[in-house]
Amino acid sequence: MNDIDIISQLSDLKEIDYRNTLAIASIIEVLVDKGIINRNDIAIKAKQLDSMSAEEIKVMRTKRY
Repeated sequence: MNDIDIISQLSDLKEIDYRNTLAIASIIEVLVDKGIINRNDIAIKAKQLDSMSAEEIKVMRTKRY
């Protein structure tokens, strides 16, 4: 029975991941279509954030406010 619960939870996580990915992709497309950002901006920021630790990202966010 425990295996069934784990499989069900994994399925739920896949659905959540898909919906989150769809939402993010949709937001990016709208921003690009409106000329607010371009794909290069996104690639640069993604590379920057990927190279940072969670703590560095947290500090970066608090400096903005």
